[in-house]
Amino acid sequence: MKRNITILLILLSFSIGIYFYPQMPDTIASHWNSQGEVDGYMSKFWGLFLMPIISLFLFFLFLFIPRIDPLKENIKKFKKYFDSFILLLFVFLFYLYLLTISWNLGLRFNMVQFLVPAFGILFLYCSKLIEKAERNWFIGIRNPWTLSNDEVWKKTHQVGSQLFRIAGFIAFGGLVLPDIAIFLVIFPALFFVFYINLYSYFEYKKIK
Repeated sequence: MKRNITILLILLSFSIGIYFYPQMPDTIASHWNSQGEVDGYMSKFWGLFLMPIISLFLFFLFLFIPRIDPLKENIKKFKKYFDSFILLLFVFLFYLYLLTISWNLGLRFNMVQFLVPAFGILFLYCSKLIEKAERNWFIGIRNPWTLSNDEVWKKTHQVGSQLFRIAGFIAFGGLVLPDIAIFLVIFPALFFVFYINLYSYFEYKKIK
């Protein structure tokens, strides 16, 4: 069911691009700065079809990953959470695509503020996926220390789950603080990723 919805979103993206192609200018706004102002453009073709193409590539990548992982049996243990994450990611990409199309059709809004809740939801679900993930080579917090020891993996992912949950709630702060919204999304996530990798290293050293 989830896979069918994902395929539908990808096909819908291509269909929207084809439908609106004649109505779009030759150059399309494709990037916005931290204040929600346009600071990057693409040609009409790439502006309309880059996101659907990326989505299609990711779809096949996510199909391929569980098949080649040496620890594929562990992925099966949290597959329903992984499948839900994939669907949520494609909903996020489709939402971003619709915002881009809407802007280039003449609607005006603060792009960053519209993306803030989407990032918040994505971070919150990442916390759930991280909490449930068993040791594998592709999904979760993967570094030499977590991949070498099950106990380090579990401890790191327990802490990582809590930190991503915090990052999700901080991201929502961008709704009431629009001037620093992008920083509330990016900086906590980057800091937590740095911290959790450092944490896993010291946990590994402690066990050894």
